[in-house]
Amino acid sequence: MCVNAGKDKESAQPPGCPVSRPVPAKPAQRPERVSLLSYLLRFRRDILSAQPARLYRAWMAEFRTPFFTSFLCNDPDLVNLVLTERPGDFPKSGRLFEALQPLLGHSIFITNGKEWERQRRIIDPAFESGRIREVFPAMWDAAVAAVGRLEPLADGRPIDIEPQTSHVALDVIFRALFSIPVEDRTASAVFDAFRAHQASRPMINTGSLLPLPRWVPRWRARKTKATARIIRGLIRQLVDERQADLDAGRAPDDLATRIMTTADPQDGSTFSPEEMADQVGIFLLAGHETSAAALAWALYLMALFPDWQARVAQEAEAVIDPGRIYFSTASKLKLARAVFRETMRLYPPVPMYLREAARAERFRARDVPRGAQIIVSPWHLHRHERIWRDPDGFDPTRWDTPEGRESSRRAYIPFSAGARVCPGSAFAMTEGQLILAMILRHYRVALAPGHTPVPVAQLTVRGRDGIRLTLTPRKTETP
Repeated sequence: MCVNAGKDKESAQPPGCPVSRPVPAKPAQRPERVSLLSYLLRFRRDILSAQPARLYRAWMAEFRTPFFTSFLCNDPDLVNLVLTERPGDFPKSGRLFEALQPLLGHSIFITNGKEWERQRRIIDPAFESGRIREVFPAMWDAAVAAVGRLEPLADGRPIDIEPQTSHVALDVIFRALFSIPVEDRTASAVFDAFRAHQASRPMINTGSLLPLPRWVPRWRARKTKATARIIRGLIRQLVDERQADLDAGRAPDDLATRIMTTADPQDGSTFSPEEMADQVGIFLLAGHETSAAALAWALYLMALFPDWQARVAQEAEAVIDPGRIYFSTASKLKLARAVFRETMRLYPPVPMYLREAARAERFRARDVPRGAQIIVSPWHLHRHERIWRDPDGFDPTRWDTPEGRESSRRAYIPFSAGARVCPGSAFAMTEGQLILAMILRHYRVALAPGHTPVPVAQLTVRGRDGIRLTLTPRKTETP
């Protein structure tokens, strides 16, 4: 007789019985029908659990309120239309600008049209594939520093791993952008302010959903405005210091220098200090928040699936030479890469992309009015029951199967797609697999007793009460 056992009873199953596997954490879904007020309150608390379960099977869903009309698109053909075929007809939503402008200004993440095109022409050269080799030592040094910081915490007592992954992710960005570690006084102040900013706000300001004129004041939490102001002030300080170094001819050859000295090939202009501060804001948000979230969930999954953890640790021990930095190391961490890809399928750092219909459209026999909000949701697309085999399960081997490759081609967009695909996607993947491998090479991770993380959408997908794990040392050399 087969037993419906958890992971701890797998060995007790009689021969021939299917092995029970744990299911990665997923938020509970709301009832199918709720009042508008209930929906808005749920939406403000967490956009993921505010949605009904049917969205994991639907190709499209329509939401109408007195304030806005939105369409969630899970049909891969519609996703391709919006993101790749006709991105100009579906610009970034003004609602997104309302929500993020205090922190990001007019950064590449929220601008549209000619302004966005100019920004992209200046930024893209810094993230060309060949440039990853040049910043790899910064990733390596940040990973080594993270291993050292974790040593006093690796005593078997539960810790929240999210602050640790935030620390190392921001360390990578500061080393790559400004050639300074996160322990630098200004960088450390930015780190503290970012943590306070994330805790003070939901992913989308509910007030931004109201169709108010631009001149009407927006209601934002006092702490949200204060932390955004602090972050932007610190970023501007870093930009001004770098400009002074450039003027004096002593600036290091890092990402900040390359971006600030790259001229638009069409008009010859470069970023002003204020424009550069806007871009640094999104680099810190995209490069720190998203990588930190993905790495924290990857470590959670390794604790949940110790067999995969052992395989990644063994690969890291075989591939990584602790005494020498080889860029080729990244390409050899194949298991770590597969795990990180699967992590971003289950827990895409940015759970939803918000666009706006620039003209009337017709989607799947439904009229889409001009100005309607178009939602492309990696969270639902990556777990869609009609696209993926075992959509809620953890299976890093899926990427090597014909079925998995086809699902990935149609419905895997952790970095968006088309013209607005994240320019730092290769950077993020290289960073993620390297740091994951380095940590698991030195430490075993396990689930904290009595704690199951609940995914919620803040600025990125995080654990509602953190992600609590235990760490213990492996027997290995110190890098």
